[in-house]
Amino acid sequence: MFRIIAWTTSLLILLATPALAQSKFTDAQKIIRGSRTNEPAAKNTAQNSSAASAKAAPTKDPPILLSKDELAAGWISLFDGQTLFGWKAHSEADWKVENGTIVVTSGKPGLLCTSVQFDNYVLKADFRAAKGTNSGLFLRTAQVPAKEDITTRCYELNIAPPDNPFPTGSLVGRKKYGEAGETDGWRTFEATVDSSKVVIKLDGQEVLSYDDPKPASRGYIGLQLNSGKCEFKNIKLRPLGLKSIFNGKDLAGWKEPAGSLSKFTVTKQGELNVKNGRGTLESDAQFGDFALQFDCISHAKNLNSGIFFRSIPGEINNANSGYESQVHNGFKDGDRAKPLDFGTGGIYRRIAARLVVPNDEEWFHKTVIADGPHIAVWVNGYQVTDWTDTRKPDKNPRNGLRLEKGTLQIQGHDPTTNLSFRNLKVAEMAK
Repeated sequence: MFRIIAWTTSLLILLATPALAQSKFTDAQKIIRGSRTNEPAAKNTAQNSSAASAKAAPTKDPPILLSKDELAAGWISLFDGQTLFGWKAHSEADWKVENGTIVVTSGKPGLLCTSVQFDNYVLKADFRAAKGTNSGLFLRTAQVPAKEDITTRCYELNIAPPDNPFPTGSLVGRKKYGEAGETDGWRTFEATVDSSKVVIKLDGQEVLSYDDPKPASRGYIGLQLNSGKCEFKNIKLRPLGLKSIFNGKDLAGWKEPAGSLSKFTVTKQGELNVKNGRGTLESDAQFGDFALQFDCISHAKNLNSGIFFRSIPGEINNANSGYESQVHNGFKDGDRAKPLDFGTGGIYRRIAARLVVPNDEEWFHKTVIADGPHIAVWVNGYQVTDWTDTRKPDKNPRNGLRLEKGTLQIQGHDPTTNLSFRNLKVAEMAK
């Protein structure tokens, strides 16, 4: 009788409090939906809801997730330490952020994946697994891999006890490492995935090297729930295979379309400077799905520029011929969460940066990943944009989805323009 009364009381409480009646998975799903990876831009041009912004204290200081040396080497952070922005769960599990870590304890086995794909890279991640836990890092994976994919179309870097057929440090179904032991302390994986070769380090020591005769192509990075509690933090990635598209000496590989009013010069320091506008400098090469990295500095306050991509060749960017990764470091009310004019790293006219990370008159680093209809942008290693273009296809990406290759274009916005660029590098991603 006591059990029936207790159960009835609990039910009444749940009915009286709808929020409590939601499943334990709802909170994690809400956090993931908050990243708005698939929301149409017409309905949302900012990645922070106005209600949340109104309640939150102004963000005055930029986040610092990586060291200066890491940023100079091209690293980006895949986890901001506070939210699941840039990640999406593909099974019902209690993924959440606690004390600066991504934590999962129970639910349906599956993956929490990055929202964008990568092909060649170095990945670092700290992990801590309760004893007996079976988890892992999936590399070049589908969001919901089939069992046979583990040995043919992706790589599962296992986290598992010593009695597992593929203990911690092994590539499941491909190559075993059997000397990791088991501990409930923090450990570090470093995985280099480059063309057909996968090299694994555990706690700084190389433990496995595997050459795939039929290498997996690009794919997502996934954190796995199989069984048991597992935690992840300090998840960062450095894209590999990027090639310079600016030689620091002249404008070889670039051209100024007719009608451009901007002045592009190479400085004594080997930097590409743009003054005045409107105008553009267009790359000879064209790119479709790619990883792009560069450094930029605005030489005065609140200047406006950008890099256009998948642009219609030969058309000046100010004629709206490409997607624009905005450069504008201004923000309102002393709050970096309120960008001016979409903010640095936002996609102009589509979605604003969730935070203005850089400062004017200081060099900053930007990474742009274009993966089919999905575009992700990091500024100083912090992901500011995570957007999927759900519009109907159109030759001009200002009017609709463009997946075709196009040129890169550096913008001279107006007569006040005075910005410099350096270390421009790009890699076309494998299909």
